[in-house]
Amino acid sequence: MQDAFTGQPTRIRGRTLPGAADRAALQHDHERRLAALARLGAAAAQCGVGEDSDRDLVTLGEDEVALLVGAGPAWDEFDAAIRAWRALLPLRRLDDFGFLAAAENPLEESNEKLRRIGGGVEAWAFAAEADGSVYKFYLPREEKRIGSEFGFRVGDETSLLAEAGLGDYVALLEKLLLIHALGGMATEVVAVTPEGIVVAKQVLGEPLPQGDDMSGALPPGLIEIPSRFLRSNRDHPRLFFLRGRAWLIADLHARNFVRGADGALRVIDLVAAPWPEPTAARDPLIAEWLARVRHDPAASALPGARDEEL
Repeated sequence: MQDAFTGQPTRIRGRTLPGAADRAALQHDHERRLAALARLGAAAAQCGVGEDSDRDLVTLGEDEVALLVGAGPAWDEFDAAIRAWRALLPLRRLDDFGFLAAAENPLEESNEKLRRIGGGVEAWAFAAEADGSVYKFYLPREEKRIGSEFGFRVGDETSLLAEAGLGDYVALLEKLLLIHALGGMATEVVAVTPEGIVVAKQVLGEPLPQGDDMSGALPPGLIEIPSRFLRSNRDHPRLFFLRGRAWLIADLHARNFVRGADGALRVIDLVAAPWPEPTAARDPLIAEWLARVRHDPAASALPGARDEEL
C-alpha cells in the first residue's frame, strides 16, 4: 500500500489492524528513526554545528551541507547522516495534506481530504476521507519544544516527583515507539513539515467514554510503582522495560485509549521519559526494587514484604 499523502509505503489503512509481521516492521522503523536522529546529532556536533534545539536537526534539508562534501570525513558523515534521516522522515508541506499553508491557522479547519476528529495540547487529529486512517499533527510550541515528557526532582514526602512538561523531538519519537511496544494502536511517523510539525498515522478505533476507570485495563507489561518511590502529576504512573531500558509511562486515562476492530482496548497516547536511574540510584531502596522488578515484575517495594503491608 501507498500512503495517500506522501506516496510512501504504508502498513496502516483505516480500521484494519496490522498483523504480527507488520507490527514488528513498524517497531523496527521507530527504532531505526531514533538511531538515525542520534547519528545526525553526533555528526552535527563533530562539525561544530550548534543547534538551538533538535527541531533544527529534524527539519534539515537533504542538500543542506552538500557543498561541503569532500571538505573532510566529518562533513561527509554529516551529509550522509542527513540523507539517511530524510529517508526515514521525509519533509512534506502542509499543502500535501490538503491544508492551506498560507492561512493564519491552517490546521484549525477540516479540508477536502482530512476531517478533524479531535485534538489536545500536543496534537490535532484528523480522519482521512480516502480510507479513514487517523493522521495526527504534532505542533511545535514555545522555544521549539514539542509534545510532552517527564522531568524528575527529589520530593519531600516521596523519593521522586515526576512532572510532565514540554518535550523535544527525541521524546516525541520515543513516545510513539512506546505506544507501539505496549501493543497500542499501530503507529507510523510519515512526515515532518518545514515548520517542524510531525505527522503520525494511526489505525482508527472507537473512543471510550470520558472518565472510564482504566486502572484494571492497562496494557500488560506495566509495573505499578510504589507511591513511596514516586508520585506523578499524570494518571497511572507505571514502570516499563523495553530492550532492558526502564521507562516511566503515565497519562493512561480513558481519552488515551480506543477500542480496536478486534474489540481490544489499545493505547493511542501517553506521557513518558527514561527512568532517572542516576537520581533514583541515590535511594538504595529504589535501586534494589528496580533490580528485583527487572526479573520479577511482581516484586514488592521491600524484599520479603507485600506492598499492601507497608
